[in-house]
Amino acid sequence: MRVTSIVGARPQFIKAAPLLRELAKSHTSTLVHTGQHYDPAMSAVFFDELELPAPDHHLGVGSGRHGAQTAAMLERIDPVLADGRPDWVVVFGDTNSTLAGALAASKRCVKLAHVEAGLRSFDRRMPEEINRVIADHLADVRLCPSGAAADNLAREGVHSGVYVVGDLMAESLMSTIGRARAASSVLERFGVREGQFLLLTMHRAGSADDPATVARVVDAAAAGGEPVVFPVHPRTRRVLDGAAPSNVHVVEPVGYLDMLQLQSTARLVLTDSGGVQKEAYWLGTPCVTLRDETEWTETVAAGWNCLVGTDRPRIEEAIRSFRPSSPRPEVDDAMHVARRIVDILERDGASLS
Repeated sequence: MRVTSIVGARPQFIKAAPLLRELAKSHTSTLVHTGQHYDPAMSAVFFDELELPAPDHHLGVGSGRHGAQTAAMLERIDPVLADGRPDWVVVFGDTNSTLAGALAASKRCVKLAHVEAGLRSFDRRMPEEINRVIADHLADVRLCPSGAAADNLAREGVHSGVYVVGDLMAESLMSTIGRARAASSVLERFGVREGQFLLLTMHRAGSADDPATVARVVDAAAAGGEPVVFPVHPRTRRVLDGAAPSNVHVVEPVGYLDMLQLQSTARLVLTDSGGVQKEAYWLGTPCVTLRDETEWTETVAAGWNCLVGTDRPRIEEAIRSFRPSSPRPEVDDAMHVARRIVDILERDGASLS
């Protein structure tokens, strides 16, 4: 079986790592990196720490407006598929790399598997929502992280090729957290203590492109006087206006091991990232989400995540008072997710031929 996996951003590197290791045991695996995340701190360090193989194809697309970026990816993925003639294309999550890979596979009539299928924020203003809906409806196999994601697909009339397999990000995290705790010195480097700082991340277009919103969130995070560690995404740094409050440590993006260590030792995580929300949940750290909706509704229902948007009083109140309302349910099916996916590709590949 020949499988081409298409990645382009940090969350996709994390999801791809266990699947690529499993595929390499008995199948021909090709890795395509679109170059959507190209800064060394956003890409190369993740390949090193996750022990990912070097990409077979690096398309070098880089950043840009959604239409231009997606078109460039589609144009460059197409000849890779034409030459490689894979049995499957696998795409991950909800980025423009996901959309371009799904479109390229469908136009080449190559079977498509979508990892993290069925997630919905129900906000069509988010580019990520459009990307994942299209990928789900083009896919031959939809690999859902949870029963709730499969239920979303059923409500859209999608019933065939739907499998609840668990979450590859959980498999990556559970297999790596021990190494992160042993190897990372990030707390010492930033001068913070376990349980005595806040971790802030912010990168989504709806908030991170607006200087006033970024400033409001940073000021809200700093208002209580606790140390705040703020690894700044390149798109956010472009609009970060002036000096941050003295208790906010504005730092460059950190690698996977350091990020796991920060998330597992923070008192509270503040984020607009889907991946960080669920990693915080798995690590047992309460999360305040800087959005009015989330695709990870299970974390809210469990009482370990609250939605506050970017309103300063709501953020400050959550920092002061938000505490989990119940014990955290255990992570289901966190291991062997990659093996389940490969089994499905083997079985469905034969039946769809």
